Parts: sequence; C-alpha cells; structure tokens
Amino acid sequence: MIKEITSKFNARILVVDDYLINQEFAKQILEKMDCEVDLAEDGKEALELILEYRYDLILMDIHMPEINGFDTTQKIRALEEEKKDIPIIAVTTSALEGDVEKCIQSGMNDFVSKPYKGTDLESMLNTYIPDCKKE
Repeated sequence: MIKEITSKFNARILVVDDYLINQEFAKQILEKMDCEVDLAEDGKEALELILEYRYDLILMDIHMPEINGFDTTQKIRALEEEKKDIPIIAVTTSALEGDVEKCIQSGMNDFVSKPYKGTDLESMLNTYIPDCKKE
C-alpha cells in the first residue's frame, strides 16, 4: 500500500478526522511523500490550526462530532483570501448517494472513499498541489 508511492512533495497537509487510527494512517502515507502533517480531531481544532498555519491541502472527514466536515469547509471558505482557497479533499467511509454532490456544494474540491490506498492520496496531491511536487 505505502510502497507504491513514488511522488515527493514540499507540502504541509492538515488531516482532519475524529478517529486516531485514520489520522495515523493518512499521516504515514503523507510522510512517505515527504509532507509535513498536522492532525486535528474535529472541525473546531482544524479551524484553529488553519488560522495559525499555512496549509497546502486539507484532508477532511465529513462525519465528525460538533462541527462536521461540510460546516468546517464552509467556515474555511469564508476566511480571508489566502486561507479560503486551500484545496479540501473529503474523506469518508460512507459514500451515500448525494454525499459527493454535498461535498462539492459545501466547497470541497474532491472526494476519496475510505479505505483508500496511498496511491489515492498521491493522485489527489498530484492533482491539487502540483506546484509543491519535488523534482
């Protein structure tokens, strides 16, 4: 799974997920691609981190307690110019009918279903932050 990854990025990624195992799995994959990774367990913590740091991309679980991924994304899109344009990739285990459309409507750029492979995340980074790719 992680062995298939070939791309390297000079990027800072925020992983927002309420399950520690999911956070650590994403972190392992992203670190294999040389990314700096911060973790947030909910939307509230993610918003605090976004105000403090500059991120190149956000992986956002859509089903979380307190502030879900849809609402968190809408709050991010309402921020100042530099912060509101961060690519946000929805991540969820339940791809219910209409979820993809709801992700896009809330301001997310794309969608990946759990369980995903390292190459799925690599593809998202290649698509949304190609300027961060190391040669």
